[in-house]
Amino acid sequence: MTPKPYRVFVAIMFCWLIALGTPPDASALMAEKTLSPYFFIENGEENVDRIPLKSTRVTAKINGVIAQVKVVQHYANEGSRPIHARYVFPASTRAAVHGMRMQIGEQVIVAQIQERRQAENTFQTAKKAGQSTSLLTEERPNVFTMKVANIMPGDNVRIELSYTELMVPTDGTYEFVYPAVVGPRYSTVPEAGSDDHHQWLKNPYLKAGRDSAATFEMDVRLSGGMEIQEVSCPSHLTHVDWEDGSRASIALSPEEKNGGNRDFILRYHLAGEKIQSGLMLYEGEEENFFVLMIQPPERVTPQAIVPREYIFVVDVSGSMNGFPLNTAKTLLRNLIGALRPTDRFNVVLFAGAAQALSPQSLPADPGNLARATRMIDHERGGGGTELRNALETALSTPRIEGVARSVVVVSDGYISVERDVFGLIKQHLDQTNFFAFGIGSSVNRHLIEGLARIGQGEPFVVSDVQSAPSAARRFQRYIESPLLTDIRIEYDAWETYDLEPERLPNLFADRPLVICGKWRGQPTGEIRISGMGGQGNYTQTLSLHHMKDAHNHNALPYLWARARLARLSDFNTATETEETREAIVNLGLTYHLLTPHTSFVAVDETARNTSETGEEVDQPLPLPKGVSHLAVGGGHNVPEPGLVFMSALLCLGGLAAWVRRRHRPRKRDRRHGTAPIEASPR
Repeated sequence: MTPKPYRVFVAIMFCWLIALGTPPDASALMAEKTLSPYFFIENGEENVDRIPLKSTRVTAKINGVIAQVKVVQHYANEGSRPIHARYVFPASTRAAVHGMRMQIGEQVIVAQIQERRQAENTFQTAKKAGQSTSLLTEERPNVFTMKVANIMPGDNVRIELSYTELMVPTDGTYEFVYPAVVGPRYSTVPEAGSDDHHQWLKNPYLKAGRDSAATFEMDVRLSGGMEIQEVSCPSHLTHVDWEDGSRASIALSPEEKNGGNRDFILRYHLAGEKIQSGLMLYEGEEENFFVLMIQPPERVTPQAIVPREYIFVVDVSGSMNGFPLNTAKTLLRNLIGALRPTDRFNVVLFAGAAQALSPQSLPADPGNLARATRMIDHERGGGGTELRNALETALSTPRIEGVARSVVVVSDGYISVERDVFGLIKQHLDQTNFFAFGIGSSVNRHLIEGLARIGQGEPFVVSDVQSAPSAARRFQRYIESPLLTDIRIEYDAWETYDLEPERLPNLFADRPLVICGKWRGQPTGEIRISGMGGQGNYTQTLSLHHMKDAHNHNALPYLWARARLARLSDFNTATETEETREAIVNLGLTYHLLTPHTSFVAVDETARNTSETGEEVDQPLPLPKGVSHLAVGGGHNVPEPGLVFMSALLCLGGLAAWVRRRHRPRKRDRRHGTAPIEASPR
């Protein structure tokens, strides 16, 4: 029997609602839309106008413990229309960005540092006037936005950035990291009314497995100051050319021209795994600066270690799908497998919600360890990244008197609410230490390092499955005992001030203490370092009599300013006051430094775009290597017309098939009384 028309109509509407959900008011949807990343939609020939970034070339010179880095980005407009381009890119969390230049043809324009709002106004004014202009802003300590306006057809524009950073070894290993791509950030920040520090979150991404059209080049000149024992690059294929035992040049292999989808990681050891501890001085025209690096004592494991509790908080969200989650599983199996019988532990898995292994921590016996392993092995990765909820779940686990608690976070860090999480950790510092394992080829190092720094722990980054066991062993060595506590530094006859950090943390890892500061007068006398070590009182003395300032240490003002900025802004968990904001602005303007409130802007004085038109282009980023397409999306977006049309076709197709089945003649089955539908010959 043919279905009645109203039944057909009801069926169509039912299918439509299933496909699209109940359609609320469109304006309400737009108001609730979040700043989620999205996939770049390719449009055939128009893509010629949509790929202004052609290449990124990085040149790093590492002398001793100071790295001077230049990043050159090449933009080219190969289309027929003027372009205004925006590009999001990362940098090291320790980078002190102190210079920018713009080159158009043979003309070079040196960028000026301005207060952020003033720089934005300068950029917009030049853009409207048809002048070629560029603007560099900081969105996070490790995420920058570059805007370039009025790129004319045929233009080749080169933007050069300069930054410096301090190389601080851990376990005798020096590591230079250049983050090459910004991973997508899970965000619940509403797009409507969000400030300019959040707008970058809404950025287009290429589909998983698609390489960026922009090439990536890396050249490093390494001068260790003493014999270099070993150089390795676990992230990329490289060529190493040795000038002598203490100097080497490292370059990417030609097949890595599209290697900009993951962090570049270079590691090296000095002969005998020595650490270049000591004092570096710089005497400037108005201020003098120093950096003090103090070699820690040798690790001594106490005979008795207090009972400990470890709560492992593991990210199983969409961005962890595939390689990152598989790496996290290997890491967790190694971490819990190394626990002592006297330890207790728990596991909290999180995506959009948090799930605990047990309401309370369990003894680290074989049965409970196997139970935890089964729990993580069943995960496949999917959903949002609600880290705060997971940390609250972990911290609400009942405490046991006399047991030291540590929370170990395992994640790629692809969230946007770092400061909110830092504030939660700071509230529990008297009860818990926090450690962080970043998993993946391009982790959010600001979050991973911040979790550990604020939580008085240590960050670990695991870039592949093979390195997970060694990372677990390093963590085990790290937590066995503190190297030095109750640290004091006394400067004998030397006037020092504006020291960073203000408070010296306990020293756990085989990592030197680093103090940046300013000084007056003559550096004479001694520096005495004291504390409590594994074998009792510890004292180290450093004489200043033979110390001299060095003009090649002109990076020290930037390093001091970057250390001060970290305290004021990077890991500051309190609501920013007007006084703090003013201090950050003064810091940026005085030391020509990129900060959250100061930006670089360059303007070509010639009005080149007389048509006053131009296409706005958001440069799409490649997904980091190993990151699934499930990392992109989220937020309540209004369905696109194409999706609506395809959904309708699918619904109507399904309805038509149902009608045909209902209308076909049926005949008796010799065995069971009915038979499959068979069409009668016509």
